[in-house]
Amino acid sequence: MVSHSVAASRQSEVVASSPEVAMRMSRQRSKDTVVEIRLRQSLHSLGLRFRIHQRPLPDWRREADILFRPSKVVVMVDGCFWHGCPVHGTWPSSNADWWREKIEANRRRDQDTSRRLADAGWLVIRVWEHDEPDAAARQIAEVVEARRPARRSS
Repeated sequence: MVSHSVAASRQSEVVASSPEVAMRMSRQRSKDTVVEIRLRQSLHSLGLRFRIHQRPLPDWRREADILFRPSKVVVMVDGCFWHGCPVHGTWPSSNADWWREKIEANRRRDQDTSRRLADAGWLVIRVWEHDEPDAAARQIAEVVEARRPARRSS
């Protein structure tokens, strides 16, 4: 595993291919994207309640986009470009080596996140930005309901 300081220094070695690209990159939202909001609205309309942008594991820096703590279900909403969607992902031709490494590093981090959470008893559901929100919400609702702990009677 690459240490944080080494990874940070590697990324600082390469700059965006132009000031315009740097500006676009700096404006990309990492939280509360349109896709996340639509999925949360669909989940809420199904009667589901959840937490957003919380750490499933307290001693861990990574956050879940959507978290169902009692059911131990984590939902990650992955952008097609940033996470290398096999259907819609694209590979920029400008600064191509840097972008390939950046996107591949995201994929490796995603796999590591899913593995670590699974090892801790969580189920990770990954939703692509191109997935239809209502359909994704229905599938998530089924999983959350199936994993919901039984309620004790009074």
